[in-house]
Amino acid sequence: MKTWKLVAGILNMVLFVVVAFQSCAAGVVNTIEESESVSGSAGIFVAILMLVGGIVSVVVRKQEGKGGNIALVVLFGMAFLIGISNAENFGDLKVWAVWCAINAGLALLCCFGKKKRAEKVTEAPTAQEE
Repeated sequence: MKTWKLVAGILNMVLFVVVAFQSCAAGVVNTIEESESVSGSAGIFVAILMLVGGIVSVVVRKQEGKGGNIALVVLFGMAFLIGISNAENFGDLKVWAVWCAINAGLALLCCFGKKKRAEKVTEAPTAQEE
């Protein structure tokens, strides 16, 4: 899972630029149309959370504890909730919200997957017991 954290972290940092640019464009369109939609502003929040989540993912990729994975679940979970609930005029925000949900799910899997692997390793008999 170290590889996933590195790749997803780099992808999230690169996608930050795309999401931020799209969100600014959506915000301008919302202003020109004088609509009461906040999808452009929500997209900026999603982009910032993706950037922070990407940085955290790269930094904690070699960490043994669960703290980094829980932080990733919280960051990407918040990004998902903000994105999916405010994707009115900005349809691509749903795509980015689903991407954040995938990242949150994989971080959750990492959080609980390590415990099972550690139990399997400790249950194996050693040569001294025989």
